Amino acid sequence: MVESPCVRNCCLDQYERCLGCGRLLAEILEWHQASEQRKQQIVLLAHQRLAIKQARFTHPAANPSE
Repeated sequence: MVESPCVRNCCLDQYERCLGCGRLLAEILEWHQASEQRKQQIVLLAHQRLAIKQARFTHPAANPSE
């Protein structure tokens, strides 16, 4: 069983992406109806989004347009 990546730090950015868990609003709403395979995919995508966000925060000079 795939556990929700929710960390109870819910706040959406301008892309409707949760700053706490990295899921998109559509993925959050889909979660309870999603298959286990889809949940795994959502978790993977969320982790990737958070990793990208963290890399940009750690190295802001890498993307000066932000």
